[in-house]
Order: sequence, then C-alpha cells, then structure tokens
Amino acid sequence: MPVLPGAEPYRHQGGDAGVLLCHGFTGSPQSLRPWARYLAAREVTVALPLLPGHGTRWEDMQPTGWQDWYAEVDRELRALRERCSRVFVAGLSMGGALALRLAARHGDAVHGVIVVNPANKVHGLSSYALPVARHLVRTTRGIASDIAKPGAAELGYDRVPLHAAHSLRRFFRLVDGELPRVTQPLLLLRSPQDHVVPPADSARILGRVSSTDVTEILLEQSYHVATLDHDAERIFEESASFIGRLAPGAVREPEPGLGKEGATTGG
Repeated sequence: MPVLPGAEPYRHQGGDAGVLLCHGFTGSPQSLRPWARYLAAREVTVALPLLPGHGTRWEDMQPTGWQDWYAEVDRELRALRERCSRVFVAGLSMGGALALRLAARHGDAVHGVIVVNPANKVHGLSSYALPVARHLVRTTRGIASDIAKPGAAELGYDRVPLHAAHSLRRFFRLVDGELPRVTQPLLLLRSPQDHVVPPADSARILGRVSSTDVTEILLEQSYHVATLDHDAERIFEESASFIGRLAPGAVREPEPGLGKEGATTGG
C-alpha cells in the first residue's frame, strides 16, 4: 500500500550532532515533522523513520510487532552514528519507549534522551485480555489525535490492531526491565492532561532510570500529541537547548528570513 500523504519519513543532513526521532503507536512521522524541521533548520542532522506497518492502513500493522518497530529505529541509529559523532534519541509515546531502549542498549553511543509523554504500560483491565481477545476481535477504537489545539490533527489509524497491541504490551514490559540501564542525560516532557498515557508512566520511568542529569517539564496546555499542540514550540526550544548544552556548538540559530520552521527538505 502507498504511504499516506504526510506520513513519509524525513531526513536532513546537517552538522556533526544527530537526532533520531521515533513516532508513536499507530501514528506516523507527521506528528513529529514540525519538530524535525525545527531541529534541521538549526543545522542538526535528523532522522525520522516510518515504522513498519504504519502510515498506510491498519491492516498493514496487524502482522507487525515490536521486533519490527525496534529493528527499524536501531538500524536508523546505527546509520546516524556513522554520520555523526554526537547522537541523541527522542520520541513521542511509544516512540519514547523505543528511544529509551536504544539508550539502554547502545550506552555511551547515545549522548542524551528526549521523550514526550512516554508510554510504559498498556493500561486497563482489557490489557490482560489481549492474549485471548486478539484471536477473537481484530481491532479496537483508535487513539490518534488527542490534541487540545483547535484545527490540529494527527495522521494516525482510527483502529488499533489487537495483535500489534499485544506485542506492544510485551515490549513495554521488556523496556521497563531495561530502564535501570539508561544512564544518559534525560529530558522528559509530559502533559498533565493526557487522555492516552497517564502520569504514572512518566513517574515510573523517572523512578527507574539511572540517569543523574534529569529534567522534567510539564506541558500544561497540551494533550497527548503535544508535538502538534499548544506547547509544540516549547518542546522544540527545550530540546534544542538540551542538545546544545550537551553538544556545544551543535545547534545554530537559522538565518533571518528562514522562519522558525526552517527551510529544509526531507524524503
């Protein structure tokens, strides 16, 4: 199936510092594209891949699992490391969990971690029924577009394939066990009003990582997909500042006339 317009991956070759951005479950690069362009306009090398099974139709996601999604971002990180000496990982929701696992497994090769409303668990009693329910029911209602900003929308599936949701549940358990191996500086931004991921997930992550350089920022005006919401600009600015602090000279302000989003292109 062709990729939906707007869901295409995005890449930009900038300077010696690189950032891998990971989108969320049933979402697409569209939810992170403004963030990617903001960093690209500041001469940061950016990789924003499309995860397998995403960005087309929910039926294509049904046979995929966490191994497929993680393998994609792991491959992208290895490619980014070949081009950049200082590499950061970042993500939204499930993308945050992917970023945290990359940090846990790649160690010093990752200079810092940025997560926005990171997910750590599939909540509710229904999650315990997934091992059986996935064989009886194919999908449940979607979780895309939890956004407070009028007119903003996330390009994501309107249905959640239960086979994939079951795999996601297993992945969260795996990542939770690896969180103590995360030692890198961590920037965690979360929305108190999040209708997809509860505050307990961020609290769990903050309580289990071994990072000593930790910054938590509340996004008071946004819902789950905060990268497209009222606090988007703050996310972009805080992440650029975080990268600039850990990689001095890596972030450069765009020339006058380029605008806040920059003027870069990506595939």
